[in-house]
Amino acid sequence: MNVTKVVLAVAVLIAVVSCGEEQTQNSVSKNKFKKPNIIFLLADDLGYGELGSYGQKVIKTPFLDKIASEGMRFTDFYAGTSVCSPSRAVLMTGLHTGHVGIRGNKGQYADKYDRVPLKKSEKTIGEMLQGSGYQTAMIGKWHLGIPEDMSTWAKGRGFDYAVQEQWGESEKGIEIDERVHWVNNDQDSIFYNYNNYKCLDEFRTNFALDYLDSKSDDKPFFLYMSYRIPHAHEFFLSKNDLYNEHLEEWPEIERRHAARITMLDDQIKRMFDKLKANGELENTLILISSDNGPTNENHHSYTFFNSSGNLKGYKRDVYEGGVRVPFIAYWPGKIQPGVSNHPSTFYDMMPTLGEIGKAEVPNKTDGISIVPELLGGKQKKHDFLYWEIQEGRSVKGFRQATRFGKWKAVRYGDNYHTELYNLENDLFEEHDVSSKHPKLVAKANEILKRESVKDEHYPNSGGVFK
Repeated sequence: MNVTKVVLAVAVLIAVVSCGEEQTQNSVSKNKFKKPNIIFLLADDLGYGELGSYGQKVIKTPFLDKIASEGMRFTDFYAGTSVCSPSRAVLMTGLHTGHVGIRGNKGQYADKYDRVPLKKSEKTIGEMLQGSGYQTAMIGKWHLGIPEDMSTWAKGRGFDYAVQEQWGESEKGIEIDERVHWVNNDQDSIFYNYNNYKCLDEFRTNFALDYLDSKSDDKPFFLYMSYRIPHAHEFFLSKNDLYNEHLEEWPEIERRHAARITMLDDQIKRMFDKLKANGELENTLILISSDNGPTNENHHSYTFFNSSGNLKGYKRDVYEGGVRVPFIAYWPGKIQPGVSNHPSTFYDMMPTLGEIGKAEVPNKTDGISIVPELLGGKQKKHDFLYWEIQEGRSVKGFRQATRFGKWKAVRYGDNYHTELYNLENDLFEEHDVSSKHPKLVAKANEILKRESVKDEHYPNSGGVFK
């Protein structure tokens, strides 16, 4: 073999080896990012109209508006229902409120009216993703357990790392201006002092940033970040520019409300900045939403900033204003910027995240994966969407609603009447057309009766009909 042939053979060998190494490196890279990180950011009582990207004119949310323009903004997305505990239960289990074990903030026991935890049989998103190799974390408001049983807290329901508040702190002798946050149940407890932070969510975001730095790099992660803003009963010491700009013309509670939402915008930006600094933003699916419609409590008026975006109702209503919420999906390079009008809801999140995380999804889920909608594919639609809520013990507090196509049916238990609205030309539910469409009302009633499964803690479950 002459020198030329030897050189050529060596060059070919080097090329083959290099190609093999490149393929191996590419394979490793693909395997490393086969399952993306997932973050769900949940606001507390953030109304459909309280972000600039959803029409808000006064409250400033520049970062969230930027993310909405760079991701996919949903116009027809719905919370699990119109109050926190059952809505969050729907999000965590993929079961709508006619099937899930929590239908109100409290339920009826034989000798008391108290909080009801998730059933052990109701698998959570955290448990599902743990089974697919994810490391999981929950920080903030859990609201799906009971104080006496730590197995019902987030740590016991699918989260490797959990930092949560727990009601009843004053019974433990904690001062009124502090709130205890439990780390991994009773592994540690840290007090939140209002004097040390701009808002509670700054305190909670610090935990999240520390988690992003300390978690393992060998496994994908799922972070459920549950904020407190803009809940009407949250307070803070520091005042931002928006608060100070309107000292004369806005009531104190409204200045505080607007400032809190801008503070939430700041905290979410901190999360994005940390992901970018850690080189993880490109491989992370981020979903942003609210647990129900806007609050109208603690002397705050939901009409002051048009928090429902002109939709009828607010928190605890099952009209659009109570259940339709902002929803933004952001995944660089995967989700193209745009607006989606696909009707979807909290109970779609379990099958969606199951598909994203290649996890085994419980067969009993009521949801439909929206991955095709997110990634530009052909999206399957729901035959109907369903909501239920039990506020207090009486029939007056039992409310149901269903949406099928352009039609929305609403039934308040003590009215014994099913209202019907055509959302296509009456988005604000101003004209009850039930008398003109008896067949559609009959269809709606069949859904309302069928989908509300009886539950021992909610005496009006099963529907209220005469």
